[in-house]
Amino acid sequence: MNNPTEKPRPLPRSAYRVFRPITTRWMDNDVYGHVNNVVYYSWFDTAVNAWLIEQGVLDIHGGDTIGLVIETQCNYFASLAFPQTVEAGIRVARLGHSSVRYEVGLYAQGEEFAAAQGHFVHVYVDRQSRRPAPLAAPLRAALETLT
Repeated sequence: MNNPTEKPRPLPRSAYRVFRPITTRWMDNDVYGHVNNVVYYSWFDTAVNAWLIEQGVLDIHGGDTIGLVIETQCNYFASLAFPQTVEAGIRVARLGHSSVRYEVGLYAQGEEFAAAQGHFVHVYVDRQSRRPAPLAAPLRAALETLT
């Protein structure tokens, strides 16, 4: 992300490792004619978790560990609206023992600079005890490709 002492500015596509398309829906727009801010957080979650499932490192129904969001933040630079296609860029900014800071940039299809960007932190915990658990080796290996 940006330096925390500077005003946030949109990052170019080259700042992210992988991209996932997201189709906007009619219901995403609010009365002001653009996507409501809460939808952006849903897109962060959707982009990251879909990528993890595709990599075979997240089993949402039967995995031993689950990722709980403990922190999230977003900066907005330009409006997005239905019926645009959004492209979510994903990268990993920090990989800890049991936590990951994901950074996501949301781009209007074909645009060079992010319309919005932010982050969220997952702490991986044991599904039953809800206590922090070390990142499994396959998960860590997949996440390292996004650093």
